[in-house]
Amino acid sequence: MKAYALGLYEKAMPSDITWREKLEAAKEAGYDYVELSIDATEDKIGRLDMPMEERLALVKLMYETGMPIRTMCVSALTKYSMGNDKSDYEARAMEILEKSIRFAEDIGVRVVMIPGYDVYYEPSTIETKRRYLKNLRIGAEMAERAGVILGLETMENEFMNTVEKAMKYVVLCGSNYLKVYPDLGNMTNAAVQYQSDVLEDLELGRGNMTSLHLKETLPGRYREVPYGMGHVNFEAAIEKAWELGIRRYVTEFWYTGDDNWKDDLRSAHDRMAGILDRQVRG
Repeated sequence: MKAYALGLYEKAMPSDITWREKLEAAKEAGYDYVELSIDATEDKIGRLDMPMEERLALVKLMYETGMPIRTMCVSALTKYSMGNDKSDYEARAMEILEKSIRFAEDIGVRVVMIPGYDVYYEPSTIETKRRYLKNLRIGAEMAERAGVILGLETMENEFMNTVEKAMKYVVLCGSNYLKVYPDLGNMTNAAVQYQSDVLEDLELGRGNMTSLHLKETLPGRYREVPYGMGHVNFEAAIEKAWELGIRRYVTEFWYTGDDNWKDDLRSAHDRMAGILDRQVRG
């Protein structure tokens, strides 16, 4: 068995190509698995209502291409946040979460990443935080029944932009199926903001982290920063993550219309696989 698994974020590929094309492109670039996206668009949320025969066809396609889908990012819970004051938004959030866990169970996804937001577009208050915790506990119980792990993503706002803050909710929920799925780029920006240490923050998640998102950022900029053009110290962070026992990683970047997007997949893979291979060799 390979010493680590390196996954590809689905949104690094064009949205209008087929699942077969996506899985084949990921395999050609050298990846081990794909991270599926359930964002706030109705098209992506609609995936959660996929009929059983289509779910089976997707699983068969994974076997045919040799490229599994093993994690899922449910960023739809940004718009439809679990701490929302609007009861219809809160209800939609819980519906999305429950369907995501069921979908993951059906197609073999191991980890469902959920964003660390009580609310995003609305003000965060003591009530939104309490509501978020209440619903997170419900979600953890759903995950326990399904045998699917929920991973809290460290985000870009004050609510949960560090592993330390995410660990508060892991402790408060007390579930073996609720862990932290850190975003290294977001953590790095938080470390600059707070004048703190990314590696110390990772240490606070020891034994409670599922995987690591490898994303490049700049201070105040959280998306679409090319690898090597930002301030994230991937070498040091991956070395620390490896020491902490993390063996699953995902390159998180976005397709922006470049005709050479397949070259971008290979470049990102080779850059991060090179760092990971050095950890294997010791």
